[in-house]
Amino acid sequence: MTEHTQGRTVPVRTRDGRLLHSQVLDGPPGAAVTVVFEAGSAANRSTWSLVQPPVADVARAVVYDRSGLGRSAPDPAGRTLDRMANDLNQVLDHYGPGPFVLVGHSAGGPIVRLAASRTPYRVAGIVLVDPTDEAAAELFHPVFRVAERAAVGINALLAHTGLFRRHFGWLLEAMPAADVRADLKREGFTVQVIRTQRAQTRTFLDELATWRDAPPQLSHVPVTVISGTRPGDGLTSRLRAAANASHATRAAAFLNGRHVLAPNSAHYVPITDPLLVVDEILSQLTR
Repeated sequence: MTEHTQGRTVPVRTRDGRLLHSQVLDGPPGAAVTVVFEAGSAANRSTWSLVQPPVADVARAVVYDRSGLGRSAPDPAGRTLDRMANDLNQVLDHYGPGPFVLVGHSAGGPIVRLAASRTPYRVAGIVLVDPTDEAAAELFHPVFRVAERAAVGINALLAHTGLFRRHFGWLLEAMPAADVRADLKREGFTVQVIRTQRAQTRTFLDELATWRDAPPQLSHVPVTVISGTRPGDGLTSRLRAAANASHATRAAAFLNGRHVLAPNSAHYVPITDPLLVVDEILSQLTR
């Protein structure tokens, strides 16, 4: 049987009994490091289908779906940032003991940072790909919150009418293989995805706001922050500039921080600049 583009399926059971869907490409024999990918707000493992396979040429590479996304069971206890970071650490427990390089896109960036701060001894590096970051004051403006709620509402309407998939049809076209496209078509645009997105947004920014005074501590971990350079994907030119300024601030906050620009990208850097992301992950493996 031909292996899936994103590897063999490995179920991960959380301590409270939920099943999380993960897939692993084992990498070369004796690979010392495991790279684990965390997707954005309403995204699943398919986000990484252009990045994970080339990373697996040199390391074990793991993708997974957060609760309520992709093939993972919903979380009846809610989707707080705290809870999502705990789930990521349980995925690491399953694939442990490490060392790990953690890669997070968009809202996955804070999840990776919080999870890593709780078990820093097993984290060898972090790559944040156009991450949501508390240094961007615009995130906490009432206008942004109203716009975020409106966007979730619109997505819910599109999902109920079957138009959500059509709206993001370009993502399907960008997927590298038929099996990944089939997964995303089946799992990426459902009503359950929007339910999960709504549950995440209820508390995400409030939790993130507390980091402005007390961010997770990761002073010794090498961190690369990758920024898109183009407006689009929901970001105006002003918001893009604010996001990139926050990324530069975040990279500078780490002893081993690095800020990299993705020349072909708006927000979906793993799709539009995948080889740049691969290069930055590989650089973490050799630092």
